[in-house]
Amino acid sequence: MPEGQRRTAGTDAIVVGAGPNGLAAAVTLARAGLAVTLYERAATIGGGARTAELTLPGFLHDVCSAVHPMALASPFFRAFGMAERIELRVPEISYAHPLDGGGAGVAYRDLERTVEGLGTDGSAWRGLLRVLADHAVELGEVTGSTLVRLPRHPLVLATLGLRALEQGGAAWNARFRNDAAPAMLTGVIAHANRLLPDVASAAAGLVLAAHAHAGGWPIPIGGSQSVMNALAADFVAHGGVIETSTDVTSLADLPRAKAVLLDLSPRAFLRLAGGTLPDRYARRLGRFRYGNAVAKVDFALDGPVPWQNSQLSAAPTLHLGGTRAEIVASEREVGVGRTPASPYVLVSQPSILDTTRAPAGKHVLWAYTHVPGGSTEDRSDAITSQIERFAPGFRDRVLASRSSSAAGVEAYNPNYVGGDISSGDVSFPQLVSRPTVFDPWRTPIDGVYLCSGSTAPGPGVHGMGGLNAARRALARQFGITELPKLN
Repeated sequence: MPEGQRRTAGTDAIVVGAGPNGLAAAVTLARAGLAVTLYERAATIGGGARTAELTLPGFLHDVCSAVHPMALASPFFRAFGMAERIELRVPEISYAHPLDGGGAGVAYRDLERTVEGLGTDGSAWRGLLRVLADHAVELGEVTGSTLVRLPRHPLVLATLGLRALEQGGAAWNARFRNDAAPAMLTGVIAHANRLLPDVASAAAGLVLAAHAHAGGWPIPIGGSQSVMNALAADFVAHGGVIETSTDVTSLADLPRAKAVLLDLSPRAFLRLAGGTLPDRYARRLGRFRYGNAVAKVDFALDGPVPWQNSQLSAAPTLHLGGTRAEIVASEREVGVGRTPASPYVLVSQPSILDTTRAPAGKHVLWAYTHVPGGSTEDRSDAITSQIERFAPGFRDRVLASRSSSAAGVEAYNPNYVGGDISSGDVSFPQLVSRPTVFDPWRTPIDGVYLCSGSTAPGPGVHGMGGLNAARRALARQFGITELPKLN
């Protein structure tokens, strides 16, 4: 990991937390010419985007995020030139959705190829997503800030809103006739981990589905850690200092600096502030809601997954769970505090594109399922059974596995309260007010800003929370109103 030497001179700005947003903030501040120190509680940088040997030597697993739709679409990553700094391999198939009996819905990057494969539902799929996919850059700009800001692309926002109202409401089945298309869409919408149908979940899912037919859903060669290492290398190259294994427990313990940016949850910020926040703001943070959680299993395999449908062998990302109705039932169980017997499972098989992730002929598989927040249950058997449902013989390919409950996910990253990897419920109110309505990155303490996934625009590896907070800090604390060149 790139790491700077400890400074003896003064520090202009401090960033706490070396996740995607913390590093994005640090890069932006350092490129503006400031002396910046970044503190990280863990021994390595990355937060929700680390890669490590979790099962057997030579098998590199993504600890949390694995697939990066926003690596090509995020305004921050576009300005940073991430695609030129690391190898992002974009597959022909963005994601796929197996069905019983060997059927499957396949979302190719090529929208028209997807339309052709969906048969009678193809034109409906095109009508739902073509405008959004054709304006993916504008869509990234619209969804990269706060929803209360006057949008630069009102027609794109209006299109997204109308589509989300359709797919997040009672009419969501009116468009389609067969099983594959609605199942495919539900698999993407279910990323938000909420009861379905739901307008906010539909909006998030439609954004992901649109990017699947635009820039695609790339896999970073070397794992998610490659993305984080590129950010850290740029930060250090511009004079930044990274201090790992440093757990910040109080704002009062930090060195003096004009700006402090926190890649932390509202709950963690309340602890760090230690009663110095105004009561009204503290109550607002205390009301911030965390959502359902995930339980995860990483597999080391002695060969490729034996998918019943051979097309799935070329899909780095898959959504398992059956039909739309089955996924809705599964998510409803989670929403009322139960663990479903037949769960929705999100699968990534990055080693089909990235041979650096496992020894020759071997593979890694990343899978998680939704569970109630704070669950301590090991979901290995349920996840394995759901994969086996669509890939008979999968169990025989497993060399080793590592399971993490929702409680374990929070222990790995305290920003994931209760195992909520979205760092806060992705409800419509919390997309508008995340964690506050106006200027959500600024706090009542002068010079202190929040920049985590608990702030607008929300979860995902996109760096926009960090960029937005850094922009505010540069203007208010240093009088720098022009954003520095990031590449």
